[in-house]
Amino acid sequence: MALSNGDTKEITGDPRDGPRHTEGAVVILDAGAQYGKVIDRRVRELFVQSEILPLDTPAFAIREQGFRAIIISGGPNSVYAEDAPWFDPAIFTIGKPVLGICYGMQMMNKVFGGTVHRKNVREDGVFNISVDNSCSLFRGLQKEELVLLTHGDSVDKVADGFKVVAQSGNIVAGIANEQKKLFGVQFHPEVDLTERGREMLKNFLFEIAGCSGNFTVQNREEACIQEIKEKVNNSKVLVLLSGGVDSTVCTALLNKALNQDQVIAVHIDNGFMRKRESKSVEEALKKLGINVKVINAAHTFYNGTTTLPISDEDRTPRKRISKTLNMTTNPEEKRKIIGDTFVKVANEVIGEMNLKPEEVYLAQGTLRPDLIESASTIASSKAEVIKTHHNDTELIRRLRDEGKVIEPLKDFHKDEVRALGRELGLPEDIVSRHPFPGPGLAIRVICADEPYVCKDFAETNNILKIVVDFSASVKKPHTLLQRVKSCISDEEQETLMQITSQHSLNAFLLPIKTVGVQGDCRSYSYVCGISSKDSPHWESLMFLSRLIPRMCHSINRVVYVFGPQVKEPPTDITPTFLTTGVLGTLRQADFVAHVILRESGCAGKISQMPVILTPLHFDRDPLQKQPSCRRSVVIRTFITSDFMTGIPATPNNQIAEEVVLKMVNEIKKIPGISRVMYDLTSKPPGTTEWE
Repeated sequence: MALSNGDTKEITGDPRDGPRHTEGAVVILDAGAQYGKVIDRRVRELFVQSEILPLDTPAFAIREQGFRAIIISGGPNSVYAEDAPWFDPAIFTIGKPVLGICYGMQMMNKVFGGTVHRKNVREDGVFNISVDNSCSLFRGLQKEELVLLTHGDSVDKVADGFKVVAQSGNIVAGIANEQKKLFGVQFHPEVDLTERGREMLKNFLFEIAGCSGNFTVQNREEACIQEIKEKVNNSKVLVLLSGGVDSTVCTALLNKALNQDQVIAVHIDNGFMRKRESKSVEEALKKLGINVKVINAAHTFYNGTTTLPISDEDRTPRKRISKTLNMTTNPEEKRKIIGDTFVKVANEVIGEMNLKPEEVYLAQGTLRPDLIESASTIASSKAEVIKTHHNDTELIRRLRDEGKVIEPLKDFHKDEVRALGRELGLPEDIVSRHPFPGPGLAIRVICADEPYVCKDFAETNNILKIVVDFSASVKKPHTLLQRVKSCISDEEQETLMQITSQHSLNAFLLPIKTVGVQGDCRSYSYVCGISSKDSPHWESLMFLSRLIPRMCHSINRVVYVFGPQVKEPPTDITPTFLTTGVLGTLRQADFVAHVILRESGCAGKISQMPVILTPLHFDRDPLQKQPSCRRSVVIRTFITSDFMTGIPATPNNQIAEEVVLKMVNEIKKIPGISRVMYDLTSKPPGTTEWE
């Protein structure tokens, strides 16, 4: 294959290599945040030109290029770590307004003599903070605002010349030096979860930095088509079509840019598709005039392997062959095997069609969030790997380096792709489809051959007992009680007292791991289960789901367990792999849940609804030593506009409770299902998918 990824928005060369047209623009210094690209997008939405540069860009280069203001992104590092990324402290003294976000605020505070410490409290989620709305950054806002916080380090001593302008309980959430136009926030104003974040950015860009707001983005459809024509010329393009909005828009762009005989559209059925999915994909695409070659490669995927490093610690080029996919439990390895097998099958297609590999480009609908979460240098030079996307494996990256991949949507987020799809004339049922991951149901089966029980299992369970029985626990002083109290504000303690005095709840760790994102880093941690003697009170459960990961850093996800109160939580698991029987169970549960969602008319309110199969068998008497042989299902409703952050749908609010209960009752009828759970977790600390 001969493919190309085109130019990226970021400047990858030396910023001193001559002048750019950046007069009046904003520079975003990338410290490795998962939301770095979202900052860029938010600034552009306000019609202000922006450029992303590495954090170590020299101050004189920023001044010479005429940038009007600086925004420093968050990042996964600690400012005091030995491996903390280098930056030029002069960026704060060249007379440019600066907004430091999370890590950027801590950098600013340290440069001017303040200190930053790692606290016992971790904040990962949406919280109310108090703000000083006399500060120009918060002008026009309320005295209390809902924001997204994701951090472990916090400002301890505020730098000289700065004052505290926002607080989350006892934690400093914002600092400012109005005279020098330097502002820092410990939360993310760029994401939707921060309700008034757009106004904060407007205040910084227009009131503080004096930006003009006259930058309009060029017609992106024309830019994409031009890029495709220049790269492909007269060659052919093999596009891997899942039937989702990303790959369909990518194919529509290719069809518009090239002659029809240049585009080879292939749908690979990897054995992990939804019920009847491949057939409906083929029919839908044919209606659009796209001829699709369907390849049944289930057997190839089940038995697929790839090469992996000897170990996580091994930095040598030595490699090992992975287990076959149907025997693999590690989610990262599953994703890499699937991604690499897609490429191998694509190469087989090229061979069968007697095409010359060097004259064929590979096209895929990779989006910006995929690259950010995979820590691709295309999106961010410093981001932490949250999960490897199947379209950004090591093999795909190597093909990119060789100029063999075309990704016209690599600078787009999901909502932007939908808008582009409408511009291309695609029907609304295709454009508004819920996303379905390329690896399919393979990453919605939590595979395991042994329970996940670490040395902190018992202590964390004890903390959870104190939290859900807080009204009784405060009457019996305990060391762990003080730890719980130190993590929450007085107001939160009052709410917790009220909840635990009114509801009989039980909380416990489940012996499995899921992927999350905490403090811009990947976490692979416990799930907390909550059950109730009474009917679920959803607002109280959502409050607990925000609180628990803050107090227990080893938890990145909280679920509600439907059914009678759980008396004996499972401590072992049902051995689970990607076998046809396991996949068949999940496929039916997924089908049932989505039929009910569509028929209810609620599908438009939900951005995505993964249905997950876990290796958990509840309701076994430990004295009878009954083996674990059943599995449980999780319903994960997710609401978002950018897929970088999001919230679960609260029953009786964004989704009718009777719809959720109908899903639960129908799924419980499937043979082999023990219990059904409901994911209460926002992103962060949990990712959209469980793996």
